[in-house]
Amino acid sequence: MPNHLPFNEALRSTVGTPKQAKLLDSSPRSRVWRVRLADQRLVIVKQITDGGDTGADADTRFARELAGLRLAGRAAGPAVAPAVLATDPSSRVMVLEHLDDLGKTADWMPGYAESLARLHALTGPADAGALPVSSGPTATDAESFLALAGALDVPVPSTVPDELGALLERLDPAPHHALLHGDPCPGNDLRTADGVRFVDFERASLGNGLIELAYFRIGFPTCWCAMSVTAAPLTEVEDVYRTTWRGLTGKDVPGDLADACAGWLIQGDALVERAHRGTADQLARVPAEDFEWGHVSARERLVHRLGVVADMTRDHDHLHALGLLSSALADRLLARWTNLRPLPTPDARPWY
Repeated sequence: MPNHLPFNEALRSTVGTPKQAKLLDSSPRSRVWRVRLADQRLVIVKQITDGGDTGADADTRFARELAGLRLAGRAAGPAVAPAVLATDPSSRVMVLEHLDDLGKTADWMPGYAESLARLHALTGPADAGALPVSSGPTATDAESFLALAGALDVPVPSTVPDELGALLERLDPAPHHALLHGDPCPGNDLRTADGVRFVDFERASLGNGLIELAYFRIGFPTCWCAMSVTAAPLTEVEDVYRTTWRGLTGKDVPGDLADACAGWLIQGDALVERAHRGTADQLARVPAEDFEWGHVSARERLVHRLGVVADMTRDHDHLHALGLLSSALADRLLARWTNLRPLPTPDARPWY
């Protein structure tokens, strides 16, 4: 057993004595072990590490994930996250329920959508302050998007700046209190016998659930495994989400999905992995270089998002001009770089 497994006496007295441990793949911001206890039970031990942050930042991430997991633990019926069995805040360690993942299946999206809606519906206005408010696009993002059009010599319709300003106001997360995972990517969802459960709540927040429902249309914007969901599968998963939400809350999902997708479009940081977010104007890089994340390039991600927003806003009351600009930008990118590929489809998930 690795001698650096952070398992103190308090944890031993709560969950038992570890006998075997295997270090699993994880981000540089955490260490994760699968641990077999003396009584043969399996648990997951996760330690939040500095990962380049200050200790205070790591403490904040630990508290944020723990708060998200505990809120997720409210779920009645099938769980939507692993249970928290014990914690050691001094070492930023949590001991979690081990989940048996059933593995890949081509028909993974409906179950994912149902669990996502169930997760989002667990919180409400009374939970304000339990987690940070979700972050979204800013005025700087809008300016960068307009600058990208200029750099590509695509004329900007005169009403687009006003549309973007109004979009930012509509995307204000303050009135919304859905429990957002923060990074609901393939790999952060496990398919169990009781349904899909989400793991890795380091970016959990409160906001509008449409921001994460938009993942299906906009190509999973915070994920290395970008993909394109269209036609009947897209209709099905969005219907599953909305029906589940309505059944749990008695209300329709608030907000406009087109707004949520447009919000992801103008965020340059959604073109790069977390370690590179906030380090540069990523949209400004696009005309000069095509940088990859996973198996998909930034320009390929951007073309997909532009096409989605263009399609969704053809008859939109508040985003029509942005849709026209998006269509023109997509055409310019495809004309200038003819080797750009469409995003892969999610018929099967080889990254499982």
